[in-house]
Amino acid sequence: MSATIHFIKAREIFDSRGNPTVEVDVHLTDGSWGRAAVPSGASTGEKEAVELRDGGERLKGQGVLTAVENVNTEINNLLVDHSPFDQSAIDGLMIKADGTPNKERLGANAILGVSMAVARAAANSLNIPLYRYLGGVDLEIPLPFFNVINGGKHADSGIDVQEFLITPIGTSKFRTGLEMIADTYHTLKKILKDKGLETAVGDEGGFAPRLKSTEEALSLLVEAIKTAGYIPGKDIAIAMDPAASEFSSNGVYHFEGEKLNSDEMINYYQSIIEKYPIISIEDGLSEHDWDGFKKMTELMGDRIQLIGDDIFVTNPEIFQEGINKGVANSILIKLNQIGTVTESIEAIKMARKNNYTTMISHRSGETGDTFIADFAVAMNAGQIKTGSIARSERVEKYNQFLRIEEELGKSAKMSSFEI
Repeated sequence: MSATIHFIKAREIFDSRGNPTVEVDVHLTDGSWGRAAVPSGASTGEKEAVELRDGGERLKGQGVLTAVENVNTEINNLLVDHSPFDQSAIDGLMIKADGTPNKERLGANAILGVSMAVARAAANSLNIPLYRYLGGVDLEIPLPFFNVINGGKHADSGIDVQEFLITPIGTSKFRTGLEMIADTYHTLKKILKDKGLETAVGDEGGFAPRLKSTEEALSLLVEAIKTAGYIPGKDIAIAMDPAASEFSSNGVYHFEGEKLNSDEMINYYQSIIEKYPIISIEDGLSEHDWDGFKKMTELMGDRIQLIGDDIFVTNPEIFQEGINKGVANSILIKLNQIGTVTESIEAIKMARKNNYTTMISHRSGETGDTFIADFAVAMNAGQIKTGSIARSERVEKYNQFLRIEEELGKSAKMSSFEI
C-alpha cells in the first residue's frame, strides 16, 4: 500500500538576512520524510501572496510563529492520511482551506513550506531525485544568471538598479559555465580593489561598490569579462534587474538624480542595449506602468528578453492579463510569490503555451534549501537566477546543479539562451 501523510511539523528558523522564516517537515507512514524552508524577498510586488508575520515586539514583528502554528494544527489536521503523490490535490486542499485570494489567513509561507516538503517527501518515498519526481525525463539544466553587482534594495551602494547579472551563454555545460563565472567574479573583485572600490557583498553575494551610475557598473562588467579572457556578448552576456517599482512613484521614475517618465526610461534602456551586451532586462518599469511595459515590449521585445516580475508576481490570473495586453516576453517564477508548487507549475505551463520564456528565481532572504534547483531542472525552465557565486545559501543551489549534471551523465545539457 502506498504511503500517506503521517504528520507535519513546522518550526521557526532564520534566513540569510537574519530574519525568521518557516521550515516544514512532512513525515509519511512508510518512514520517509521531506523538509523544506521558505525564502522571503526585500523588494516585493504589491500583489504577492502574503507572508504571515506575527507583529508585536518579538523579533521586530517579523516572527512567524503564527504561520508555524497554522502548519502544526490546521494544515496538519487537513492533510494527515492524504496521499503525498497528488501534489495538485494537496495544494488545492490548502488553498481552499485558506479561503483568501492571497493566502493571508494561513500564510503563503506556511502553505508553500508544506507544498515543497510534501513533494520532497514523495520523492524520498519513491527513492528518486526530486527533479525526476517533479519532471520525469528530457531534462535540461537551466542557464544561470549570476548577480555580481548589487544595488537598489539589496545593497547600500548608491546605484538605483538592483541587480547586474552575468550569464555564460557560450557553453552548453553547466560546470564550464560556472567556472567561467567564477573566473569573471574574481577578476571583477580585483578590478574593484585596484580602483579603490568596495568589495563587500550585498544580500545576494554580489559586490556592492559605491558607483556613480548604471553605466559605470556595466563598464566594470565588460572590463571584467574581457580581462578574465572571455568575449562579452559571445561567451558571457549581461542582464539587469532595475526593479523599477522601487524608484518610481505616481508615474515618475526617480532615476540617477533625474525625474523621468516611462518614455524617457525606455529611451534610456534602448541607448544602453546598443552600447553593452545586455540580453535581458527584468522589471525595467514599474508594476503599475502596464502601458509603458507594453510599449517597451513593442519597441525592444524582438531584440532582448523583457522579464515581468513585480508586474506578474507569478500569478496565473495576472499573467494572463499581461499576455492579453502584450506585456513583456518572459516571466520570473518565484514560488513564494504565489505560494504553492502547483500554481508555480501552472504559471510555467501558461508561459510556454504563449511563447514567453521563464526564469526561476530565489529571493534575497534565502536558506540552504535547494528545492528551486531541482524544480528548475524538472520544469525545463530554461533559466534561473539564484544570486552570485558567493554566500553559501546562493552557491548551494549552483552546487546542486553540478550534482544533477553529474547524475544525468552524457545526456546532461544546459539550456541555451533564446528570446
